[in-house]
Amino acid sequence: MFAISLGADGAELRPLEPWHAEEYLAHIDRGREYIGRYIALAERATDLASARAFLQSYADKAAADSGRLYGIWQDGVLVGGVLFRTFDAASGTCEVGCWLEEAAAGRGLITRAIRLLIDWAVDERGIHRVEWIAAASNTASINVAKRLGMVRDGVLRESNPYRGVRHDMEIWSVLAPQWRELRVSGRLRPPRAQQ
Repeated sequence: MFAISLGADGAELRPLEPWHAEEYLAHIDRGREYIGRYIALAERATDLASARAFLQSYADKAAADSGRLYGIWQDGVLVGGVLFRTFDAASGTCEVGCWLEEAAAGRGLITRAIRLLIDWAVDERGIHRVEWIAAASNTASINVAKRLGMVRDGVLRESNPYRGVRHDMEIWSVLAPQWRELRVSGRLRPPRAQQ
């Protein structure tokens, strides 16, 4: 299977598939509290069967060309991931997302991985609009959108009920012509701590 280097620090991006269920569950268990602060991902993998089912759901999405899931490995250990939560080649839109263990935060891993996903979506698949949706209180996620040169489209006020509270969700996006211009101009902000 392929692995794409995310830089000189030993981080790699690889497909995250059902056969990784044990490793994925161990990763979620290590980061369950941190990952679960803003997203329900940690709640979807509580045992081996549910972890495998979640990974299989993305294998099915990949087969249907409607989503994809990739893990981020640091020095051979799964520490997070990125995904096309939705992918609609016919309409030219997709939504990217991420999660990460706390121990791996602050190294630019998500920014580097999402850049690869956007490059592929725009250059290889003809995607015109890439979206990023994050809780308004999730500063780290909003900062990734900013580093990627995305534009804040708006706020869906109290649209996401999570853990008994309704959260505002910010929608950010980048359009293919803007992405190409950002790359050519060198205006994409470099991720922190890339070695």
